[in-house]
Amino acid sequence: MIKVELTDNQSQLLAEILDRTLSDLRMEIADTDSPFYKDKLRERKEELIAIAALLKENS
Repeated sequence: MIKVELTDNQSQLLAEILDRTLSDLRMEIADTDSPFYKDKLRERKEELIAIAALLKENS
């Protein structure tokens, strides 16, 4: 496990980036025809959701 300390501004910026990336991923998943690639994108989305939840927990 890696521990990272962020300032409030850094935490807010990271949350915004995660939200934007998740939004983009949702669109990319919807537009993807390859089942394999779609599964990989869904896995990535779930990891980003978990990171965002951790960030909210610790803010």
